[in-house]
Amino acid sequence: MNVEIKEVSTNSELNKFIRFPYSLYKNNKYWVPTLDIDDRSTLNKRKNPAFDFCEARYWMAYIDGEIVGRIAGIINHQANKHWNERKVRFGWIDFVNDIEVAAALLQTVETWANKNGCTEIHGPLGFTDLDREGMLVFGFDVVATYATNYNYEYYPEILEKLGYSKDVDWIQFELIIPNEKPDKLEKIAALIAKRYNVHSLKATKTKQLLKYGPQVFDVLNQSYSQLYGFSPLTEKQIKIFTKQYIGFIKPEFVSIILNDKDEVVAFGITMPSLSVGVQKSKGKLLPFGWWHILKATKNSEVLDMYLIAVRPDMQNKGINALIFDDLMTNYIKNGVKKTIINPVLEINRKMMMIWEDYNPSEPIMRRRCFIKKIE
Repeated sequence: MNVEIKEVSTNSELNKFIRFPYSLYKNNKYWVPTLDIDDRSTLNKRKNPAFDFCEARYWMAYIDGEIVGRIAGIINHQANKHWNERKVRFGWIDFVNDIEVAAALLQTVETWANKNGCTEIHGPLGFTDLDREGMLVFGFDVVATYATNYNYEYYPEILEKLGYSKDVDWIQFELIIPNEKPDKLEKIAALIAKRYNVHSLKATKTKQLLKYGPQVFDVLNQSYSQLYGFSPLTEKQIKIFTKQYIGFIKPEFVSIILNDKDEVVAFGITMPSLSVGVQKSKGKLLPFGWWHILKATKNSEVLDMYLIAVRPDMQNKGINALIFDDLMTNYIKNGVKKTIINPVLEINRKMMMIWEDYNPSEPIMRRRCFIKKIE
């Protein structure tokens, strides 16, 4: 069997690269695709501002002319400088159950990285922390959230056989929303607000959130700076992400905490689960994909917790009580049954402590970043 690796060099090939998982995961009820429009923007050098400090190449694997795998190689020079490392990232990795296919794909990235002075390869990772990260190693029978990767059980097994080992894990868990808000939560939130002179932004329209978008991402930069694989967002990225993300979230499912100077000191962003809607859309907005996604945004029984952050100088002060008092009030008002927390690094103790008072479930999904020395 001869595995042929071919670099993606045309728009037609990029479309095949993006759509390959649809054949691989056909009829799999747990896999949630990305929207084609999102992938095209992320992988396009002219549209993704991360290319100001990243370089990337994409490859597909073929057997007898049939696509059997894909992979992206990314060198994030900003992250390497931040961590004083020489690493290459691999992402957008999918392959049939064949170790020779996986080996050929990964070896291609390793060879390219080696020529560019890299000494280690790790992934799956994207360009930044806002891209999908990690390879599923537990929770194969759980529907993925829109912001996360899904893969078959043979993926991590094959990577380990190829010499890759665990670097870090992210976990996901659920919070079941009670019928009534605990009195204790409201009292603690009021006490913290008075002690540190902070308050919740009572936004009723998305336009009110947009004003604080740049500050939200600035707080994200500050609070995530020491987390695995972090790459600080640039002003250019922040402007684009503010327009892309803040403009589409529902105010009732967002908490922004401000100080007396009208500065963002903490935030929590949740959204109705898009998983089922995106599955039904098959990754396309047209002709009717938009309707499935719109319908999903109106179903508030299950929410995804996308991001939560507290400015470093305000951490360990109980500010998260204001966030949850905000969110819990609106969760109950809107009939939310549960919230699924997007991936949290298992070694991020500060973040894990935030959830301890809210009866989180045991981890329902676990994703791993693998690493290997490049010979």
